[in-house]
Amino acid sequence: MDDQAARTIAELRSEIQRLRAEVDELRAENRQLREQLEQAQRAAARQAAPFRRRERQKVADDARKTPGRRPGHKGHCRREPPQIDEVHEVTLRCCPGCGGPIRDVHAVEQIIEEIPPLRPRVHKVVTYRATCERCGQVRSRHPLQTSDGQGAAKVQLGPRALALAATLNKVHGLTMRKTCRVLQDMAGLRLTPGGLSQAEDRAARRLEQEYQALVGMIRGSPAVFADETSWWVGGPGWWLWTFTAPEATVYRVDQSRGSAVVREVLGDDFAGMLVSDCLSSYDPAPYRKHKCIGHHLRAIRKAAELPGQQDQSYLRQWELLFKSVIVMHGLWREGVIGQEDLANKRQHLEAWVDQLLMQPRAQSGDARIRNRLRKQRPHLLGCLYEPAAEPTNNRAERSLRPAVIARKVSCGNKTDRGRRTWQTLASLGRTCCQSGVNVVDYLATRLSLAPSAG
Repeated sequence: MDDQAARTIAELRSEIQRLRAEVDELRAENRQLREQLEQAQRAAARQAAPFRRRERQKVADDARKTPGRRPGHKGHCRREPPQIDEVHEVTLRCCPGCGGPIRDVHAVEQIIEEIPPLRPRVHKVVTYRATCERCGQVRSRHPLQTSDGQGAAKVQLGPRALALAATLNKVHGLTMRKTCRVLQDMAGLRLTPGGLSQAEDRAARRLEQEYQALVGMIRGSPAVFADETSWWVGGPGWWLWTFTAPEATVYRVDQSRGSAVVREVLGDDFAGMLVSDCLSSYDPAPYRKHKCIGHHLRAIRKAAELPGQQDQSYLRQWELLFKSVIVMHGLWREGVIGQEDLANKRQHLEAWVDQLLMQPRAQSGDARIRNRLRKQRPHLLGCLYEPAAEPTNNRAERSLRPAVIARKVSCGNKTDRGRRTWQTLASLGRTCCQSGVNVVDYLATRLSLAPSAG
């Protein structure tokens, strides 16, 4: 073999190695792109994709907690009812299998709670109408009446049946059709979705005073937690607001997402503290404010992931500061630290905030967080001045959760009348759940035309 052939062979071998390396590189890139495509397709196929837990937030399999409570916890079982309605005794005189004699007979006691078969209890109510020389038209009333309808409208729902239907639909989130189906299957009560909708509209009008009383309770609370989400009233462009406190919740469906809604609900004389996220609609309200620390911490984590954010020390200082505020508020609420000790620590935290805000920052993530927190400077430590103001806005977000689930099922409301009905009944139902009051009992006593029904 001459030198020319040897060189040609060497060049070909080199070219083959280069092509093989290029093929391996292209295969790896193809595999990576396929994985990304599969992830994107899975994410697009999942209905809850925007709300699912991000990959970085998932806990590794070896770090997950074991299910159930910790070993040694106090056991739980069904509580014995306060009263026994019936006692059944099943004797055992001989062997049930062969009929032979038995010995060592002892009683085995169980308590069984059962729902008896239900059917509507139908009442025929006869009332009278007359004319009084001094009062004009008068009429007698019965506690089972919920309206004055007669003729074609004389067959009606009683106050408890209507209260149960409203609770299933507006509190527990069943659709109108499913509510009607449950009432028919469980209690033999026949009604149509349209008839139920109109009955709930009438009930909401009757309960308008109770709804306004909830607004008054919210205005008198030392701290109110507010949040909002998109809503639907015959079309997009509406917003569901929540204003909640430990003792009450007020829902408000409005076309505006502006500060006017906050002023209308809380009023000009609200003396408590407004806890919210950093939406600008809350800024013009002339109240004491606290901005949710949870939102600040999420913004800090996002800033840490920005390109070019190599030095994390500035963001870590903010994260440590906010976590210190959460711990401080908890110790204050529990009575571990007193007012004087709190005032001293609060002063140090205020100085720490000012020191961080004065630092010039070049990294994009640092500058973004500094500008965000500088805008909200007066409201960063509000929870350390009012014990009822919790560090985060989680209470308002939890109050929105049932409404968001209902929105996924029914998309919201179809009419303005339905909007008013929903906000009234949902507010009263949520408040009853907060205060431990039976929703059905509460609504039934207020839906009767006769005050003696309760």
